[in-house]
Amino acid sequence: MPRIAPLRLTHARCLMEGRMADHALTIADGHIAEGSAPEVNLSDYLLLPGIIDLHGDGFERHLTPRPSAPFDRVKALSSAAAELAVNGITTAWFAQSWSWEGAHRSGAAAVALMEAIGRARPALLPDLRMQLRLETHVTDEHPEVIAAVETHGVDFVVFNNHLPEAQDMARNDPARLAQWAAQTRRSGAEMMAIVEAAAAQAPAVSAALAAIAERFARMGVRLGSHDDDSAETRAFYRDIGAPISEFPTTLDAARAARAAGDPVLMGAPNVVRGGSQSGNIAAEALIAEGLVDALMSDYYYPALAQAAFALEARGMLDLPSAWALISAHPARIMGMADRGHLGLGARADLVVVHPETHRVEMTLCAGRIAHLSGELARRVWASAPQAVAE
Repeated sequence: MPRIAPLRLTHARCLMEGRMADHALTIADGHIAEGSAPEVNLSDYLLLPGIIDLHGDGFERHLTPRPSAPFDRVKALSSAAAELAVNGITTAWFAQSWSWEGAHRSGAAAVALMEAIGRARPALLPDLRMQLRLETHVTDEHPEVIAAVETHGVDFVVFNNHLPEAQDMARNDPARLAQWAAQTRRSGAEMMAIVEAAAAQAPAVSAALAAIAERFARMGVRLGSHDDDSAETRAFYRDIGAPISEFPTTLDAARAARAAGDPVLMGAPNVVRGGSQSGNIAAEALIAEGLVDALMSDYYYPALAQAAFALEARGMLDLPSAWALISAHPARIMGMADRGHLGLGARADLVVVHPETHRVEMTLCAGRIAHLSGELARRVWASAPQAVAE
């Protein structure tokens, strides 16, 4: 897919080196470059690094808009990528489970998504990747997991344990268990048998996780854990080489992660809504303590940019610091020095945002126009029509 001809973006309030300033950027060959080029006047707009989303499952609504109505995965991913671009997201990890739960969280579903992403990526503008959420109690499937991660180049795995939640549901809320089972076309008894089989693997779990984490580390895979509920849980995952803590559910876990230098990731919808939809700790409380390194879309892609502007409006952070939670910091966590900033030579992943409406009016991915709308579309067309044509 061709990149736009060299283009110079001028007079925007540009986020550079941690502050907002009037700064011009030249885009050439997919990167931020030096030199002159046809200019587009971005006066009154904000020019910001592209958003990097480390965990989002909003794509599931494109794959399966209704539980019994799945659609072609490659076409659905194209639609999901368009949603990313409209919301200023230029790099995204789609979070997919590999779990004893089966159905859309089965190993087969995970491999099918890996294959679909591989087929779809060459034709899409946002950089799509997959985060594998590996359930702890599928130790017997580890050979298949390793083979799939290696074959499909998965670069981010987080360990996840839903078993206690399922066991609590069985003891205290059988009606909810029956509803959950029905969603996977099973009876409550069939689901309980699966839960019990997973629980039977408990004696082998710790050693198996340590072994697979070591194997992933040799493959260059970034590792983390999901829903850490205590300092002890965080310490276990850190010790096996999984330092990233996403969605810690308690202040104790988040503080333990910070004390050890482990990156803490929280949900942007939690910030926008003013609290967790599942009753866990409020992300804003962790941000107030300086405990959050990055925000993720979780289940709602628009929440990333909304959260940054909400933190600024509430006086929690200035805009450069808030935007770093969705750009520079995720890039650093994933070791991606070529994005998350607007420095010379960086990949030309950037967004142009209206300062009053906070609407994303342009998204560039590696120097290609992924989204263009509003007054800005008129300016680009008038000043540099070749950019739109290509």
